[in-house]
Amino acid sequence: MGSASSTLTQYDIEDVQEHCNNLFSQQEIISLYKRFCQLDRNAKGFISADEFLSVPEFAMNPLLLKMVDGLNFKDFVVFLSAFSPKASTTQKIELIFKVYDSDYNGKVTFRDIMEEVLIKVMEEAGYSKDSSLLLDDFVKILDHPGLKMEVEVPVD
Repeated sequence: MGSASSTLTQYDIEDVQEHCNNLFSQQEIISLYKRFCQLDRNAKGFISADEFLSVPEFAMNPLLLKMVDGLNFKDFVVFLSAFSPKASTTQKIELIFKVYDSDYNGKVTFRDIMEEVLIKVMEEAGYSKDSSLLLDDFVKILDHPGLKMEVEVPVD
């Protein structure tokens, strides 16, 4: 698996499969390798965050970009395995944790999460860090079908 232009051997495929906890079949790994080679425009053997931006699903989430900068193929597959339907909830949560563990110390502070989430929500709603919010703005940001503010009141 030296350069991105080389082909995968059966040993490489099995090694990558084991590295990603068998969340991808051998055929899926071959397909991912082809995609990796397309992203690795200069055949360096790794992809940069800029190259990863060409994947629309990931370009929409800049928080993930710091995690993908400089990934080799094996790490690329491991990263994508968290998005597999076969991945457990724990595996998906571990990826989210890594996104917020910006200094890679194994800890995420409440402030880190709240700042990142709030900034993202505000930006998606079209506001900048210098914006002020009126009640109508606040409603625009928070009014969506997933918002649940309900309390069940027991009736005797």
